[in-house]
Amino acid sequence: MDNSSRHTLFSFFNEVGIIAQLSRAAMEARLPDGLTLPHFSVINHLIRVKDGQTPLALAKAFQVPKTTMTHTLSGLIDHRFVDIRPNPKDGRSKTVWLTETGKNFREDAIRSIDPDMAALKDAIPEERIAEILPLLAEVRAFMDAYRD
Repeated sequence: MDNSSRHTLFSFFNEVGIIAQLSRAAMEARLPDGLTLPHFSVINHLIRVKDGQTPLALAKAFQVPKTTMTHTLSGLIDHRFVDIRPNPKDGRSKTVWLTETGKNFREDAIRSIDPDMAALKDAIPEERIAEILPLLAEVRAFMDAYRD
């Protein structure tokens, strides 16, 4: 790889990483006490992809140890955001299902960052953000497939 390509690609991921760090801090500052971005992220994943997944499948999707996912799920169970049910395909494992409380928590959490989103929209027109969404989705899809 030549230096120009290396610089461009590194700069891209550096910017994405900084954005991720800043957006994480903004979201966590608005979440109720005891809840973290991993809690929100699991709920968001279950809505975006599908619920009814096993804890192991979730751990693989988030690239974390199963014990870490189990801990995150425990917090979601304590808040009644998810239910754990037997896996109908395999009686030895469990599946994770969103509750209405969990769905409402996600919507409330997204609404809670409205002031931050409004500030971003005031600084950068929404149309410019919309223009880069397909590229970001393409990079995410590549990275998701590449890790496998």
